[in-house]
Amino acid sequence: MKALLLIDIQNGFCPGGNLPVADGDKIVPIANALIENGGYDLIVASQDWHPANHGSFASQHPGKQPFEVGELSGKPQVMWPDHCVQETPDADFHPDLNTQAFDHVQQKGENPAVDSYSAFRDNDQSATTGLADYLNRQGVTVLDICGLATDYCVSFSALDARDMLPDVKVRFIEDASRGIDPEGIKAAIAAMRAKGIAVVNSSDILKA
Repeated sequence: MKALLLIDIQNGFCPGGNLPVADGDKIVPIANALIENGGYDLIVASQDWHPANHGSFASQHPGKQPFEVGELSGKPQVMWPDHCVQETPDADFHPDLNTQAFDHVQQKGENPAVDSYSAFRDNDQSATTGLADYLNRQGVTVLDICGLATDYCVSFSALDARDMLPDVKVRFIEDASRGIDPEGIKAAIAAMRAKGIAVVNSSDILKA
């Protein structure tokens, strides 16, 4: 059972959104090609789904500016602009993404007291989303991961998949992802490789 996990391909992380990743929208045609011609048995998408008072928002911390480092639940926390607030267009999937093909949408980031980069669990790792159980029930043996942003939600999700699904082959699709900070992207990819996550391109999958 081969599954594709699309991470947070939402308006908020694309140009024009509240927390845009450079060229974030450029991955949409690649994601669609993978959905349609990647030979996947299961298509899963994660969706950042924050309440308006989420503690990772700089607006919730008087005197803090977006991208400053503050604290949330006793841990260092990047203070983000308000983004992907539930039931707003910013939280919607990119309009060109083939959402009709989705078998399952995993919402995350709903607890205002902790951030949730990973599609599998909160950053403090105390609460899980249920995604690992879902993939296990489906009998997934290969999990390909891509989306936005490489150095945050994508890499956190891939590393958690490696930890929480030890019998599943996990691959990161580099050209179907975009990141925020060039050095952060390099570090994230190195961390994924170190955990045994294969780094591939969409051409490798579409040719197979």
